[in-house]
Amino acid sequence: MEIFKVINWNCNSLCTRLNHLTKILVLVVVVVSATAASATPVLSRISCGRNSFNTAGTDACSVYLTSPTSGKLRVTLASNNPAVTVPSTVTVRAGRTTTGFNATVAAVTSAQTAIISAQAGGITSTFVIALSPPTGTPALTVSTPSVSFGNVAVGTTATATVAVTASGSAPLMISSISVTGSLFGARGIVAPVTLNPGQTAYMTVTFSPNQPSPGYNYTGLVTIASNAPSATVNLAGTGVAASSTVSAVFCNSISITGSLADACTVSLSGLAPAAGLNVGLASSSSAVTVPSSVTVPAGASSATFIAHMASVSTSQAVTLTATTGSTSRTLSLQLNAANPVLSLNASSISFGAIVVNNATTQTVTLTSSGTAAVTVNSVIVSGSGFSISPLSLPATLNPGQTMNVSLTFDPTAVGAATGTMTVTSNSSTNATATVSLSGTGNPHQVALSWNAPSGSTNPIAGYNVYRAAGGTTAFAVMNSMDAQTAYTDANVQSGQNYTYYVTSVDSTGLESLPSNTTTVNVP
Repeated sequence: MEIFKVINWNCNSLCTRLNHLTKILVLVVVVVSATAASATPVLSRISCGRNSFNTAGTDACSVYLTSPTSGKLRVTLASNNPAVTVPSTVTVRAGRTTTGFNATVAAVTSAQTAIISAQAGGITSTFVIALSPPTGTPALTVSTPSVSFGNVAVGTTATATVAVTASGSAPLMISSISVTGSLFGARGIVAPVTLNPGQTAYMTVTFSPNQPSPGYNYTGLVTIASNAPSATVNLAGTGVAASSTVSAVFCNSISITGSLADACTVSLSGLAPAAGLNVGLASSSSAVTVPSSVTVPAGASSATFIAHMASVSTSQAVTLTATTGSTSRTLSLQLNAANPVLSLNASSISFGAIVVNNATTQTVTLTSSGTAAVTVNSVIVSGSGFSISPLSLPATLNPGQTMNVSLTFDPTAVGAATGTMTVTSNSSTNATATVSLSGTGNPHQVALSWNAPSGSTNPIAGYNVYRAAGGTTAFAVMNSMDAQTAYTDANVQSGQNYTYYVTSVDSTGLESLPSNTTTVNVP
């Protein structure tokens, strides 16, 4: 654009020619500018946030280009010192001039330098990081100087955990972990690794014997090398022949109330041999009986048996024991005191006034409300006109179970009648329960019914039934107001006649005019 300034003066007759030249010059400027904009970006430098470390850490770094790239540009990275690691490549995205990455710095034991290099398009840029040993004194502590695995079956692996702690004032740099003794191993800590002061790492040591009985004693040694004095852990173990022994015994129920035949299982640590494996069984109480032994079939790892639990009057703990050779396993069972209780939903039943030779029925419910099954031995009814439906007795009701007894009153004579229903059981309370029965035999009854009125602006709350003895107009209310559209008058005398009418009462308490009357002659 500077060319415009040079030629932008007042012209004379040469203006036309100069203007033409100006257009040519402007075109040249635009072309040159476009050429500069399309120049290939190249790597200009690499830079990190820190250029010195005296302990392990992470350094934030970046690579820079001379200009934005039109597409992705891959930059190759490298470090000449294993104490500093960087990604193998980073990519600068289109339109960007820089991208970042992290350099991971490990602690060192001597002063040294690390050179990080970046290369792209034949151009290399470097950055130098000075590394120096940490200040303070590193120290290494292990949680135990020795591990004894004891007897371990051939073909199995025993494990133990050892804690490794940086107990000094400087970072602990573990350079290697070695194990002597081919049957021993160590895993969990991968060297090289750096632990800061107070930091703990956990190492799992293993023992995998491969020799049969009568037993072979083995020893080994774990050596932990670091920038502190090396630490060692002595290892010892004995390989013994693998054999199946009882590993567990359990039953489906461990808290029992009342009698029960329970399914139980013994399990082995492995598979039973070709001849099978006999497991001895025992119980600490006569309230629980088990077989003297159970045999686990060849190639199986378990067998079942039945434990018979009897009802007890006092709660107690019982121990089942399963034994193979010198190995035993136990199971604790809790026997709860059985407490059978029978409850009745009523202590008295009133049948009211019933027309002679017209039977009516009510129900009494018996419930097993205790913690053990209750046995109903007998249900006996006494009193004229009272009876029960046939029952299958004795009957056992488990806790929560019920039984219904249908009571019938069928008066054969006019007048009041009383009776008793007697229930006998093994209930711990009220083993002989009684229900008082009452009813009245009436010669006749008058059954009334009516239709509900329609068109009322307020809901009907109930009805009143009025009666007057024959030949009088002295009407009296016979019922307590209710919403039923029927009423039975059981208080009538033979040879009399009675006149009835009904009124309705709405929700505001307003009583209607009487209905039509009806007169009944009682024979």
